[in-house]
Amino acid sequence: MMASASSSVMFSLTTNYKPSINFHVKKTPFLGFSLSSSTVSSTARPMMASRQRFEVKCQDLSAVPRDQRWMFEESEVNGPDIWNKTWYPKAADHVNTDKPWYIVDATDKILGRLASTIAVYIRGKNLATYTPSVDMGAFVIVVNAEKVAVSGKKRTQKLYRRHSGRPGGMKVETFDQLQQRIPERIVEHAVRGMLPRGRLGRQIFNHLKVYKGPNHPHEAQKPIELPLRDKRIQKER
Repeated sequence: MMASASSSVMFSLTTNYKPSINFHVKKTPFLGFSLSSSTVSSTARPMMASRQRFEVKCQDLSAVPRDQRWMFEESEVNGPDIWNKTWYPKAADHVNTDKPWYIVDATDKILGRLASTIAVYIRGKNLATYTPSVDMGAFVIVVNAEKVAVSGKKRTQKLYRRHSGRPGGMKVETFDQLQQRIPERIVEHAVRGMLPRGRLGRQIFNHLKVYKGPNHPHEAQKPIELPLRDKRIQKER
């Protein structure tokens, strides 16, 4: 309850009397829907006017703590939020120009373990301020995408499917075939599957930059090496 220092809190004593109330429906042109306004009959007004009332006023503000005076003073109506203690990131906490950039060389890196590490950093799960509904993650650059490795027989057995949208338009190719054709799509496909579905996932996916070969156009961002703590991420020759 927020009110001025001179305002009062009204308390009315209840009675068993139930006045007769007539409801009329009135349409408002700008709201687009109907509002019901209640009118009290003339016989009920004398009875309601005779109700007893008492007031509680806050005259001396010196007895009120300073962080709670906004509940009584109109000038402090936008004071501190003493009811909600949960921290939530503001717009200034996740500005894209302030986020770090990482770079990782995909040469002989296991695809799944590399993709899971990348997804953690572009999602922001490595941060203490991680919030599931906010884009808090960094940018990750992947170079030498054509040299990514897989374990077992996945090079010939792992299949990638795409559909043109027309009847009989299903296209199927193996990992080896897709790596020779579009190697960047392999890493992108693996990381995309580890991100949330929806608008937030599409926004986070733009933080991933995958390139064939050792060169990339992001030297101005001064990327640092992506920390890889998984000891089994490197394929043994």
